[in-house]
Amino acid sequence: MKQLFSILILTIFHFNTNAQTQQEMNIAAQKEYKVAENEINKIYKEIVDKYKSDTLFIKNLKASERIWILFRDAEVKMKFPSKEPFVEYGSMYPLCYYGYMELLTRERIKKLSEWLSKSNQEDGCMGSKMISLNLK
Repeated sequence: MKQLFSILILTIFHFNTNAQTQQEMNIAAQKEYKVAENEINKIYKEIVDKYKSDTLFIKNLKASERIWILFRDAEVKMKFPSKEPFVEYGSMYPLCYYGYMELLTRERIKKLSEWLSKSNQEDGCMGSKMISLNLK
């Protein structure tokens, strides 16, 4: 009888696609962050490839990215200040953590994407972007 009850419960959960556990939401948030992380890495590599002849720019890009990662990590710690976040924020901490990591990463993606765009070339304050794009 216990086995039949277990099978019944598992079947109900398997077919009930609207129900989502906290663990499933946490996993989904982590996957969404990983998508953003893959996207930012792709864009970063495209920028490095596009500007590979400009060694000073690449050096500064790498420094900027290292500092941005430090900023991102500090920003998350500031948002969720706790030595034991799972105790303080509970089981939804991973959902919140990865959601915020994704948000910050998507903001950075927008910023980095400017280096792959040819829009606003006439803006005199675009710095090395304007110079590099006008040379090509």
